[in-house]
Amino acid sequence: MQIALARVAVLVSGAAILVVETLATRLVAPYVGLTLESTTAVIGVALAGIAFGAALGGRRADTSDPRRVAAVALAVGGLGVLAVRPLVRLVGPLLGSGPSAAILLVVVSTLVSVTALAAVTPAVTRARLDGLEGSGGVIGSLSALGTIGSLAGTFLTGFVLVALLPVSAILLVTAAACLVLALVVATTRTRREIVNVSGSAAVLAALLVAVPGRCDVDTTYYCASVVPGDRPTERILVLDDLQHSAVDLADPARLRFAYTQRFADAVDTAFPAGRPLSAVHVGGGGFTMPRRLAATRPGSTSTVLELDRGVVELGERELGVGTIPGLTIRVGDARTGLAALPDASADLVVGDAFGARSVPWHLATAEFVDEVHRVLRPGGLYVVNVIDRDPLALLRAVTATVDDRFGSVAVMARPEQLAPGGGGNAVVVVSDRGIDTAALAARAAARGEPGSVLDPARTRALVGDAAILTDDDAPVDQLASWGR
Repeated sequence: MQIALARVAVLVSGAAILVVETLATRLVAPYVGLTLESTTAVIGVALAGIAFGAALGGRRADTSDPRRVAAVALAVGGLGVLAVRPLVRLVGPLLGSGPSAAILLVVVSTLVSVTALAAVTPAVTRARLDGLEGSGGVIGSLSALGTIGSLAGTFLTGFVLVALLPVSAILLVTAAACLVLALVVATTRTRREIVNVSGSAAVLAALLVAVPGRCDVDTTYYCASVVPGDRPTERILVLDDLQHSAVDLADPARLRFAYTQRFADAVDTAFPAGRPLSAVHVGGGGFTMPRRLAATRPGSTSTVLELDRGVVELGERELGVGTIPGLTIRVGDARTGLAALPDASADLVVGDAFGARSVPWHLATAEFVDEVHRVLRPGGLYVVNVIDRDPLALLRAVTATVDDRFGSVAVMARPEQLAPGGGGNAVVVVSDRGIDTAALAARAAARGEPGSVLDPARTRALVGDAAILTDDDAPVDQLASWGR
């Protein structure tokens, strides 16, 4: 095999493996969630496939024509790449959430393609070896090229391709590259065998496009869709497998979800009715709270820190986000975005950023809360949405962390949510001045959630000995018990 062809084969196979691995996290998220466990499952299965494929490819290359082994591996890998998305969409709905489901879904959808593509490098290396002399240089150079290909696949996918192309197009291009290269690498006899799989490739390519998924659009981070609500003018934003936001296009003050109603209770208890507020929103979603503030407190300004430009664009197309008065949107990470805001520039900070069901860990630590405190004016309010289940370790840790930095905190959750076996969305209300929990409780009771505001004593009892989350130690995904 010519050295140039060997290099191309190793580069392409290495890149294709990492394209599959990078996209797999996005593909499985609508079915098993986007968590540390699902990300770990993708990495772990990829490494297992690479190890198995390398061993298998090397063994087969010692007993068969190594060019044939490399060509077949590229062909099987290309077909496997085409099958990744259809398999996820067909098998995903049959599984639940949690670590086991994540591992199983990743294995079913990606292991074959990764294993086959990992077999290319040892087969090509064997084809290039004529003897022991110079073998070290051949092995080392091709191994390095495989790593360079993996780096290219990682950076191109994460920084360029996902922003420019749909996931289906990225997979089609990757599979096509593998299949074409298989024909080029193959011997004359093997080439006929690979041409015979063209029918399979056509079927898988059709399935890649045709098998329906759960989203209207693949954004940079989510499988996103907007679905109708209970009213003709209500819309619900679904990100991956979770309903994130609901808005009533005709009545911005109407709030569907309890956690947004609690946000509104906290805001209306802390500030006089109708007073314009300067607010910062950590996470945009459906832009429910900026919309409500603009409607109920004319003259308010809202700065939204939203990581995913695709979510913003979907909101502008289908949720009327562009018509919200006083709205500024900053696309990027919320922590760096918050750090860029001036001191004492906001009356209100709303924390509603999620990766699946957990607050991103770096938005839950004491260091992040310090930034919130810096941005808030004296007497300002911080409200944060937390999803957790019994034993509520994440809720307890988040509450302990904000309490350590602010000193006045209340938790809003229905009694059954805090009881054994309970769970759901809870709202933590924080300020550097006293929180009027009695007035807050009265508002909650008036709208149908009596007993849902914990006074300081009950809040301290809930927190117990929970540790304060820091940048050095914030195991948010492990603390969260939702879906386990």
